[in-house]
Amino acid sequence: MMALGESSFGERTFRAIGTTATVVVLDPAKSERAEALLRCEIDAIDLACSRFRPDSELAYLHSQSGRTTVVSPLLFGALTVAVAVAEKTHGAVDPTVGNALSALGYDRDFDQIGATSPRVNALGPIVGFGHIHLDARTRSVRIPRGVRLDLGSSAKAWAADRAAARLADQLGTGVLVSIGGDVAVAGPAPTGGWPIGIAIASSTPAHEVDQVVAIDQGGLASSSTAVRAWMVGDEKVHHIVDPTTSLSAAPHWTLVSATGSSCVDANALSTAAIVWKGEAVERLGAFNQAVRLVRHDGMIITLGGWPESAQA
Repeated sequence: MMALGESSFGERTFRAIGTTATVVVLDPAKSERAEALLRCEIDAIDLACSRFRPDSELAYLHSQSGRTTVVSPLLFGALTVAVAVAEKTHGAVDPTVGNALSALGYDRDFDQIGATSPRVNALGPIVGFGHIHLDARTRSVRIPRGVRLDLGSSAKAWAADRAAARLADQLGTGVLVSIGGDVAVAGPAPTGGWPIGIAIASSTPAHEVDQVVAIDQGGLASSSTAVRAWMVGDEKVHHIVDPTTSLSAAPHWTLVSATGSSCVDANALSTAAIVWKGEAVERLGAFNQAVRLVRHDGMIITLGGWPESAQA
């Protein structure tokens, strides 16, 4: 999923944290400053939350597993968001899948992943987010001994929300931020809203997207079993783990896109739907969010007011 640039907008795109980051501003003269601010936001989130950096704060928390540990406001915020997403999705999107992802070979930045060992061994059900203890009063955290967290999904969406709000406030213009297809907008929107192309890959050219929709507030996110995928022996795996098995979720849906009052809310449902597989349509009915699901056979289902036409 990507923002569709127009000549009247200022747009900057760069690689970061193994994906594509884009910032679009209504005032083109503020593009350079917008890119610099977004880079700072992403760098801060990466240093706090990266599962791959030995110098990240999350790596230190892992080294203290089993102990109560005081963490920074940024990491505590990311953990609070991750637990809230797990609660909202009834555990479908759970941050305690770090060991499962490593077992699948996702133990480094995605750009560095190649074919891995010839077998995928199920670890069984994950420990579960209920075993993460957060104390807001002392800003302390305790995770079970040996547990490794993965904050990639929720933290990326949260970073988009944080960055869009900060940029709109500091630059005084309308802003759209996309981090790997997780989109957040803030400030005034262009007439008709921010046009966003829906596609499996966030780097898809504008003329090749499946559909164009528009939002003027909140966020929009897409999740797919076809990207961030790699081979383990002769088996194709991907980055969305089913917490009940510790394996990649079965590819019932190729692409799920959702809107929300924030990018975090949108990403929670787009990711959970992949895990829910055939039960997703029924489960999604409990949420007042627009969703588009593309099944593995190409069938498209829209819910919650998502436009069915090619343009919105």
